Amino acid sequence: MACDLTLGRKEPCKDVVGGIKNVYFVDFGDMTLTFDSTDTDVIESVGTSVASFKYEVKGNSSLEQTVNASRENGTVFYEQTLNLTLKKLSKEDNKELKLLAYGRPHVAVEDYNGNFMMVGLEHGADVSGGTIVTGAAMGDLSGYTLTLTGMETKPANFMAHTSGQEVFNSTDFAGLTGTITITTGTNS
Repeated sequence: MACDLTLGRKEPCKDVVGGIKNVYFVDFGDMTLTFDSTDTDVIESVGTSVASFKYEVKGNSSLEQTVNASRENGTVFYEQTLNLTLKKLSKEDNKELKLLAYGRPHVAVEDYNGNFMMVGLEHGADVSGGTIVTGAAMGDLSGYTLTLTGMETKPANFMAHTSGQEVFNSTDFAGLTGTITITTGTNS
């Protein structure tokens, strides 16, 4: 039967930390993905000439995936919720975040443990909420909060990469085939 278990799991060491380091937005449909021949849950190739947009996020950003299963209906899907906090308001960010809300991009999430996962792989991720806030007190956030939600048949796929190297760098995915161009912002 296809749903029989294949592995057990030991209690892991305490050698991980929480949080997201970077997110990379790719316009919906711009990737031609292939998967590892021995592990179909790992993305091996992204295609060629793919453009991505890198957002650095430090603190208060997270990815949560909720399993939604129905015994009665025989269904299971994963709700992927990406919460982002972007510090500082600008007219340039207003424009880009408006475009982000209009679309449904694929989002590669890089955590602080060196993992890269693809949110919205099949259906994209929709902006489902957020705020543009000035804050009230000196120490309050002046910036943006965004929530992106994806509904997928599998949890966010891991992306193949060589240990110790960034999956996304200035010219390609390390360990992946295909090429990707990364556009980063400037400090304003």
